[in-house]
Amino acid sequence: MSPEQLNPEQKAKYKEVAEELRCLVCQNQSIADSQAGLATDLKGIIAEQIIQGKSKSEIKSFMEARYGEFILYKPAYSSENIVLWIAPFLVLLVAVILAKRVIKSSNAIKAVSTSVESGTLNQNKDSSSNWAEALYSQESDSKNSKDTKDH
Repeated sequence: MSPEQLNPEQKAKYKEVAEELRCLVCQNQSIADSQAGLATDLKGIIAEQIIQGKSKSEIKSFMEARYGEFILYKPAYSSENIVLWIAPFLVLLVAVILAKRVIKSSNAIKAVSTSVESGTLNQNKDSSSNWAEALYSQESDSKNSKDTKDH
């Protein structure tokens, strides 16, 4: 059966159904847009079913039963495909969490570099180097005192 044999009301219904079904050969095109042989056959089946008086949902159910849920551009929500519906939101959530952590760590790095520039950490360095100098001077003093006692 050819879609050209349909009246205007049936053609509108035909177009809606054909746009909601995926071409199994092309996979990224609807049956309405595809020129593949299988798509042409499926268009004929859709036209036949419209002439028989079937509704859009009956035609889509027939196609789904025959070719699987993949043929539907908008698959139904079900427990079998819940991961496909939730996964984009989970990925977005993980991306937001990672972005917050990166921003926090970059702010911490900025704070450290700012304190280095302002000299806050330099004071700590000076006190640690003074400690080392003090230790060195104590050792030198003790050596000098030993040397003087020996003479």
